[in-house]
Amino acid sequence: MITIFVHRGGVTEPATSIDRGWLNPASGAFVWVDLAAPSVPESLILSDTFAFHPLSVEDAMAPVEYPKAEEYNGYLYVVLHGIDFQAAQHGFATHDVDFFLGPSYLVTVHDGTSRSIVELRDHCPRNTKILGEGPVALFHRIVDAMVEHYRPEVEKLEDRLDELEKEVFENPRPALVRDILDEKRDVSSLRRVIIPQRDVISRLARRDFSQISVEMSFRFRDVYDQLVRIADDGTIVQDRITGILDAHLSNVSNRLNEVMKVLTVVSVIFMPGTLLAGLWGMNTPLPRLPGGDGAQFWWVLGLSLAVIVMMLALFRRKRWI
Repeated sequence: MITIFVHRGGVTEPATSIDRGWLNPASGAFVWVDLAAPSVPESLILSDTFAFHPLSVEDAMAPVEYPKAEEYNGYLYVVLHGIDFQAAQHGFATHDVDFFLGPSYLVTVHDGTSRSIVELRDHCPRNTKILGEGPVALFHRIVDAMVEHYRPEVEKLEDRLDELEKEVFENPRPALVRDILDEKRDVSSLRRVIIPQRDVISRLARRDFSQISVEMSFRFRDVYDQLVRIADDGTIVQDRITGILDAHLSNVSNRLNEVMKVLTVVSVIFMPGTLLAGLWGMNTPLPRLPGGDGAQFWWVLGLSLAVIVMMLALFRRKRWI
C-alpha cells in the first residue's frame, strides 16, 4: 500500500500520485511517501519516480537488512529496526524500516507493522507541523517514536524478572530454569536490536551526513542518549538474569543437600538396630541376655532404641540436625 502526503502553502494533504515538480527543493513542497508491505509494481516508484540507486532499492525490498546509514547522490539511505515484543515467541521481533531522505522528500518502506509510522501517518493530515518542518524533522519524529517504544518493553522485561526472583526463593520449581533462560534469550534479542542502531544514530548525531543540520543533530543526540541508556539497561538486566540463575541453582543445590542430610541421618540411626538384629538373628549360640526366650526380643529392641536416642542426641549437640 502506498500513502502519499504533500505539504504546500502551510497545508498537509494526501495525494494519489506524485508530481515530479514537488521533488525540486525550489518548489517549497515537502513530500512523504510511505510504502507499507509494497508489492513489486508498487516498489517501482523507488526506481522510476525517485531514481534511487539499484543497491539501495534492493536492500529496501529485502525482508531484513542490517541497520546502517549510507549516503548516495542526492539522498541518504538509512535502515533501522523497530521492536514489538511477542510473549508467545519469547523474543523481540524486529521490524525493518527503510528511509530514503532527500532535500524535499522522505520515503519510508516497511512491512506494514511499524507502530511508529502508523501513528504519525494517522496524525499527519490533522497536524501540519509533522510534515511542515521538513523531511529531516519527520525522519527524526519517526525514529524518536521507534525508540520510545523500546522503554515499555524493557520495563515489562524487568517486571518479569521481579516475579522470577520471588519464585526462586518461594517456589523453586524445576521448570524455573527454562523460564530464566527464556528471559535471557529475550535480553540477547534486545541487545541485537539496540546496539547496531545506537551506532547508526551516533553517526546522525555527529553530522556525518550533509542532510543533517546542526539543529537536527541536537535532536538526534537526544535519541542517541536514550539508546545508550537502554543499551546500558540491557547489560544490567543481563547481569541480573545471570545472578538469578546462579541463585536458583544454589537454592536447588541447598535443598538437595538438605534432603540428602535427612536421608543420611535416617540411614545412620537405623544401622545399629540392623547390626543388633543381624547378630541375634544368626543360628549361632550367642550370649543370652537376662530373661527367657521371649525377653531376648525386647532386650534387642530396647538396646536399638537406646542407641538411636543416643545418636540423635549426639547429632543434635553437634548441630547436624
